Amino acid sequence: MKNLVRQLWQNNRLLLIAFTVAAALTLFFAIRTAAFFIYWSNHQNVEIEGWMTIGYVAHSYRVPPPELQKAMGYDPRQPERRPLGRIARDTGEPLPMLIARVEAAIETARQVTQDRRP
Repeated sequence: MKNLVRQLWQNNRLLLIAFTVAAALTLFFAIRTAAFFIYWSNHQNVEIEGWMTIGYVAHSYRVPPPELQKAMGYDPRQPERRPLGRIARDTGEPLPMLIARVEAAIETARQVTQDRRP
């Protein structure tokens, strides 16, 4: 095996480098995909907290983010990236009331999404 690698290195250096880079990238993306799958399989319909963004909540509750933003009164073409806690602080609304609004908006967005399905 050692001799094979040595021979490849001497005769096909670029090919060996390209293969190594391709194998490393494949491994990286395989691990990344597995990590995302494991993470999101456990994060569905979790309790809404102040650190979450509207996009995170939409992803967790399987609602399209633009629909959730629209149901909350935000422009769906302009993603709202602030956490819910900061939105509550900026608007002067108590966080529990904002979370209740988000939950109501989730139901509204789900209704809109279901109405669009054939």
